[in-house]
Amino acid sequence: MSIFRRVSSSLPHVTGIAKRSIKSLRITGESLDSSTPAPSLTHGIHVFHCPMDEDFLKLSKIFNATKSAVRVPDLDPKFKIAVLASKQDHCLVDLLHGWQDGRLPVNISCIISNHERGPNTHVIRFLERHGIPYHHLGTSKESKREEEILGLVQDTDFLVLARYMQVLSGSFLNNYGKDVINIHHGLLPSFKGGNPSRQAFVAGVKLIGATSHFVTEELDAGPIIEQMVERVSHRDNLRSFAQKSENLEKQCLTKAIKSYCELRVLPYEDNRTVVF
Repeated sequence: MSIFRRVSSSLPHVTGIAKRSIKSLRITGESLDSSTPAPSLTHGIHVFHCPMDEDFLKLSKIFNATKSAVRVPDLDPKFKIAVLASKQDHCLVDLLHGWQDGRLPVNISCIISNHERGPNTHVIRFLERHGIPYHHLGTSKESKREEEILGLVQDTDFLVLARYMQVLSGSFLNNYGKDVINIHHGLLPSFKGGNPSRQAFVAGVKLIGATSHFVTEELDAGPIIEQMVERVSHRDNLRSFAQKSENLEKQCLTKAIKSYCELRVLPYEDNRTVVF
């Protein structure tokens, strides 16, 4: 059992959300003495024998303490992700640029889209330049191509939906078995489903927002990781609502991914998170 799973199992009300890949944590259990050469350091967490460990063990039993796992963002191997996107590019492009300039501690294994992009589009040129595969899997009401998607993403640590306008089935989520992070262009739990900007405009709201959340079988109802808002007024129209929403979506998704990769997102109770 991995360190993170042992830690998670000791937390109250832990759900299936936020299972972390612990492949990056390499534990060396050798004790160091004068006759044992020091092992070469690699990325991850290194544990050495220390006499104080026994004292801490006694104290931990007295106070019912638990161990915790940490990551060092600049040293630990980056999480491997795949990104699913549809026609709109703003979240995908921002995510790619965030990966390029180091704002996001991830490695992108591939981009999967149900929308075909031409060879001269900004996204395709960027992906070709950086050697990131692009898979076009057109969908229909009869076929969501989920088995093919699963085949492409099985070795990833988690998935990101960058405005992927297809609903992933419960079967897909169960078979994938890891976290999926989505960005919704509305302030959940209000304005679920399609056209949240129009819903908000018709409702006459004074604040619009974007929500990044974990994906569950229930549409737009997973535990919320991050939300951002911006004030609007009677001077705004539907077009300006959508423009402001797009800017919020990019920021919100980036912040949620960064928090997740830094292990600052913890499950709490049934459908909530704690973000440090």
